[in-house]
Amino acid sequence: MKKKILGLSAASVAGALALVGGYLTMPDGTGPAPALAQVGTVTFPELEALVVLGARREDKLKRIAEEIAKEGGEAVYQELDVTKQAENDAIVKLTKEKFGKVDVIFLNAGLMPNSPLSALKTDDWHEMVAVNVTGVLNGVAAVLPEFIAQKSGHVITTSSVAGLKAYPNGAVYGGTKWFVRDFMEVLRMESATEGTNIRTAAIYPAAINTELLGTISDKGTAEGMQAVYDRYGISPDRIADVVAFAIDAPDDTTINEFTVGPANQPW
Repeated sequence: MKKKILGLSAASVAGALALVGGYLTMPDGTGPAPALAQVGTVTFPELEALVVLGARREDKLKRIAEEIAKEGGEAVYQELDVTKQAENDAIVKLTKEKFGKVDVIFLNAGLMPNSPLSALKTDDWHEMVAVNVTGVLNGVAAVLPEFIAQKSGHVITTSSVAGLKAYPNGAVYGGTKWFVRDFMEVLRMESATEGTNIRTAAIYPAAINTELLGTISDKGTAEGMQAVYDRYGISPDRIADVVAFAIDAPDDTTINEFTVGPANQPW
């Protein structure tokens, strides 16, 4: 049986398997929405998944859906802003209408406009909270009633190694990623206690070559981060592989955390 995937992000995906993206990128290096394309074309067909994409850029979504179709998969898409609950609810509804249910949601939306706190880039702070925290809450709130009713489901999120340890210039970003870590652990524990059989997986990436650095407006921070990624960065295919591994585990098994990064990066 094909799984239905739902993804939400700065780009998003919905289906029996749910993917919420903004992290992985297309081979041509283009933005957040193409992130899902990488997961979709590389991972979903292998899992025989049905995919629903959601993002703010419809042109990118269309490209992704076409790439998935070329690889033998099936995908539909809808514009989505993960910071708006109604739009998260709508993409779950689309998934059910198209494929009958949702099996997995991958909450992969994220922004990282890091800077020293003394720079007082408060607009960046609030935007990170809106996408990195509220976006996760909205995605889970949209899909949780479905997962509880069917007593199955899989929530996958992208945190960061900044959700495992503190980094200068990353106070707010790290705070949002520490939130994801705690939230996912509590979701796992409550699901087990309540007998809803909802699987969880949080991914903690280090230097993965994506568009993420493009959100950094502070010149010094941007230059420092770019130097790290130029030296250590690895392909987003590695994250696609981890997502596929997590989804492909037996239904009675949760692999709750994955820390993924370059073998030569001392993060």
